[in-house]
Amino acid sequence: MHIKQEQSERHVLTLMVDNEAGTLARIAGMFTSRGYNIDSLTVADISEDHGVSRITIVTNGPPPVIDQIIAQCERLVPVHKVTDLTEAGPHVERELALVKVAGKGDHRIEAMRLADIYRARVIDATTGSFIFEITGSPEKIDTFVSLMREVGLVEVARTGVAGLMRGSALS
Repeated sequence: MHIKQEQSERHVLTLMVDNEAGTLARIAGMFTSRGYNIDSLTVADISEDHGVSRITIVTNGPPPVIDQIIAQCERLVPVHKVTDLTEAGPHVERELALVKVAGKGDHRIEAMRLADIYRARVIDATTGSFIFEITGSPEKIDTFVSLMREVGLVEVARTGVAGLMRGSALS
C-alpha cells in the first residue's frame, strides 16, 4: 500500500496579540510542543497605546498541518486574530539583512558591483570590509547572500519577514 505524502507549503501567518509578557513564549511553545517549525519570526508593537503587537511567522507544512497551526494559534488567549497571508490573497513581504563581506582587490570590486545590482547600501566600510544593508523578498536576500559567499561573506544578520495584505483590507 502506498501512502500519499502531501507537499509541504510555505505560509506567512500574522497574529494580532496582546502586547504582554509571555505572549511570544506561549506561541513559540505551542509550535515547539507540537513539532512545528518556525522559519522566520518577527514581533512589533503596532498600537498607539502599546496594547497590541503583530507577530509574523513563516512556517512550512502540508495544508492540514497549516490549518492545525492556525486553529491552535486562534485558541491561545492573547491572540485576537490570525491571518494566513499566503491564503488570503495578494500580499507584500519584505525582509532586511545586514551582510558583512571582507576582501581586497577584485573581490572588493565584485562585491560593490553586486551590491549595486541588488540595490544594497553600504552602511559601514573599512579598508578590508563592507557591511551592506539590503531589503527585499526573502528570495532576493537569499540570492544576494549566496553571491556574496563567492566574494568574501563573513556574516549575515536577518530581521525575518514582515508582511501585509495589499489594498485597503486589514491583515
